[in-house]
Amino acid sequence: MFKNKVAVVTGGAGGIGKVIAEEFKKNGATVCIIDKQTNSYFTGDIAKKDALDKFADKVISDYGHVDYVINNALPLMKGLDDCTYEEFNYALQVGVTAPFYLAKLFLEYFSLNSSIINISSTRDRMSQPNTESYTAAKGGISSLTHAMAVSLAGKVRVNSISPGWIDTDYHKYSGADSLQHPVQRVGNPLDIANMVLFLCSEKAGFITGENICIDGGMTKQMIYSGDHGWNYDPNK
Repeated sequence: MFKNKVAVVTGGAGGIGKVIAEEFKKNGATVCIIDKQTNSYFTGDIAKKDALDKFADKVISDYGHVDYVINNALPLMKGLDDCTYEEFNYALQVGVTAPFYLAKLFLEYFSLNSSIINISSTRDRMSQPNTESYTAAKGGISSLTHAMAVSLAGKVRVNSISPGWIDTDYHKYSGADSLQHPVQRVGNPLDIANMVLFLCSEKAGFITGENICIDGGMTKQMIYSGDHGWNYDPNK
């Protein structure tokens, strides 16, 4: 499906990003990874402008064009209790600034029918305490998605995916962990990778500017005190 295509994957050395990269390779694409973890293509911190410049130069020098950019690198998760000014800015640099800047760097090199896929999170619409840096970055990338979709109209389709609970170790959960999900299981990286490849394919040619939530139905489930044996205790 993706023979002779070039896919860029940030944070592609582990977790969801690694599976996305592997699935692209299985389907014939050439994959260019940038990650702080050591990998076979480019090791660097996407929060640093210099690293992004060097990475983009290498991709264009090696292949001359880009078909897909998957912005997957994981922002720092800290909150009001312990996140410093510098750490908060770092999370935004990883989660929002880098995807924006990569689009600028590759602007003249996107091929026909290209796609950008931003990996957001269900935290772009719901939160736990003290997760402000991560949540702000994910909210930012979801909004950046529709902004870039409009700016790149006719040139690049831009969509985002908001995963819920995704276990990168493929652990088999039982009891409440799985049963609380309407689909009655915890997600795994292939649930996300499969959607990434679909959105990059010609089958999704009429989809742009969308955020697709993949969370087993959790954000659609209304929960009130007294439901399913759960009771709200404000003292906990």
